[in-house]
Amino acid sequence: MTKLKYLVLLFCSAFCSCGIYSFNQSYLSPEVKTVSIEYFPNMALLVNPALSNAFTEALKDVFTRQTRLTQITSEGHLQFSGEIRDYSIMPTAITGDEVASQNRLTIRVKVKYVNQIDETQNFDKEFSAYSDFPGEASIEQYQAQLVEEIVKTLVENIFNASVGNW
Repeated sequence: MTKLKYLVLLFCSAFCSCGIYSFNQSYLSPEVKTVSIEYFPNMALLVNPALSNAFTEALKDVFTRQTRLTQITSEGHLQFSGEIRDYSIMPTAITGDEVASQNRLTIRVKVKYVNQIDETQNFDKEFSAYSDFPGEASIEQYQAQLVEEIVKTLVENIFNASVGNW
């Protein structure tokens, strides 16, 4: 039993210390030590006043929780900037009497990612996510919950596209 524990400990330390494998779902080169995430302004036609701050803080939070990187205000080894481009509500299902039985809130964000260590990883693209809510309800009834769900999805997608590529 002691030999088994020793082997497991040896295996874990070998793969964790080399900097290639990580058990927190991200791959980062050992040279990458800092991340800077700029404020994402809301440039959508329909503006949710809390969205910019909620999105920016959620993106910062995922890097705090899932990486060893130090956050700095500018010029990090990894850099994120961009803007919220769309915040829209559209009907997705119409009943026979032309009333929406289901609506969809969609948020679209443009993200510029710069990796100062490995420029082949850089991208400038849009991410979009949505969540549906009942047509008979007003957006105010579901807005906080929907925004939280959508922001979580967007942040996960951005994280995976930037550092989750192992």
